Amino acid sequence: MKRLRSARLALIPVVAIAVAVAAQGATARSSAGGTLVIDRSFEIKTADPQRAFEPTASIVNRAVFDTLLTYKGADVAHPVPQLAESYTASKDAKTFTFKLKKNVHFADGTPLTSADVVFSFNRLINLKGNPSFLLADVSVAAKGKYGVVLKSKVPNTALPAILANTSLGIVNSKLVKAHGGTDAADADKTDKAEQWFNSGNSVGAGSGPYVLKQYSTTSQLVLQPNAKYWGPNKAKWSSVVVRNMISATQLINIQRGSHEVAIDLASDQAQGIRKNKKLKVSLTPSTWVFWLFANNNKDISQITPNKHFQNAVRYAIDYRSVVGVAGPGAIQAPGIIPNMFLGSLPQKMRINQNVAKAKSELAASGIGSTKITLEFPSDLTINGVPFASMAQKVQANLQSVGFNVELAGAPVGTWLQKYRDGKMAFGLSLWGPDYPDPADYLAFLPGKLVGTRAGWPAGSDPPLEKLGDQALVTTNAKARQKLYQQIQQKLNADGPFFPLIQPTQVFVATTDLKDAVFNPVYQIDVTQVSAK
Repeated sequence: MKRLRSARLALIPVVAIAVAVAAQGATARSSAGGTLVIDRSFEIKTADPQRAFEPTASIVNRAVFDTLLTYKGADVAHPVPQLAESYTASKDAKTFTFKLKKNVHFADGTPLTSADVVFSFNRLINLKGNPSFLLADVSVAAKGKYGVVLKSKVPNTALPAILANTSLGIVNSKLVKAHGGTDAADADKTDKAEQWFNSGNSVGAGSGPYVLKQYSTTSQLVLQPNAKYWGPNKAKWSSVVVRNMISATQLINIQRGSHEVAIDLASDQAQGIRKNKKLKVSLTPSTWVFWLFANNNKDISQITPNKHFQNAVRYAIDYRSVVGVAGPGAIQAPGIIPNMFLGSLPQKMRINQNVAKAKSELAASGIGSTKITLEFPSDLTINGVPFASMAQKVQANLQSVGFNVELAGAPVGTWLQKYRDGKMAFGLSLWGPDYPDPADYLAFLPGKLVGTRAGWPAGSDPPLEKLGDQALVTTNAKARQKLYQQIQQKLNADGPFFPLIQPTQVFVATTDLKDAVFNPVYQIDVTQVSAK
């Protein structure tokens, strides 16, 4: 499982809003043609960009705070300039120099300069909050009034993708300081600006096309146009309302509404409305990847490090049936990197079930009918896929070729601790990206975060590790794509990991909207959505 930043696992309880209230809200809203409505199950904690790292917060902060780089539509493989006019990277991928646009100003008219970028990034780092890891080992300095230099202690080819995250939204340093904000080393103890960010009084904090009008972590968030927006992509709505709704209520609202979006429907709910001509129902693979692993540490298990055992697992899985657990829109994961990211493998490179080979490898392993326990988090569901259902399907696949598999589910907290400690022999896990860049998946290499948890220390596979070292300092997109595909092919052939599926991401919008698409980083970029 990934680093488990709290929001990305959606483990925070969601506040349910009554259906009757929601329906009343939908009726009242429908008379306002200039309003875009987004229904989302809230997990938001704050609208302070340097503290926020939740999906709901990213919807709001994408509209309020500009970033140096951003994404267009659903494409998260290619960051494009927003506040940055251009940038360059050093050959060792440790130094990135940005040239800022000179015509940018905040919503109160204050010009944006390099001082605001330095303040915003240092505040992110020194708040020591949930998203602070994004700039770990990175220092920031101004280079004149419109230049910014980021220096990383280690090669950081993912930095352009990271800079498109809304947690790196640029704030009005003078105004934030006037309301208790600071970028000092002790900001985690002395910064007092969060309450101001979480209110309609924070107009002027950002330079985006919208400003925050109303804030609530339990009911709704409201945006209104920034009357002084600097750029050509001005606000297209008189208001944007993001409402806290459970999926059942979202299903009701999206069928009644206009200029409306629903983000949290399950695959089976989406099937019931696909023929509705007033709706555009998208079922696409999500960025989550489910995978199995076999621990390579012989102190943990005498069975799972056996390469014949691992190959038997690899070829025993009926991947089509496993994908079926997740329903329409899900796909087999050909590698560990999701299909929408740079460096992902095409479907033609996926592993296919080979029962004869699986049985041959199982016989060669010599384990016979020895029982092997598959562990999984029994109380966790991701994108409508319960881990328990996935584990049962994997168990059936393995047993059909001769494995003796016992399932052992545990609460996610208990499971997670054992997994993180590297004491799990055979497990079902998943990974969701901290940022949409293939460098995030180097964690699966020997000696790295996930590799270590799977008993795969540095030095276990020198050729693979050499490819990883090369990928760390390669900045050319085509060269990076080739390297990451080579890394995944080698992982698929020799690694202790077995990619299974990318589950379904459901996104529904009324057909009276233009450019309403799901974005894995922002959920939806409301600055790009307009009425037809």
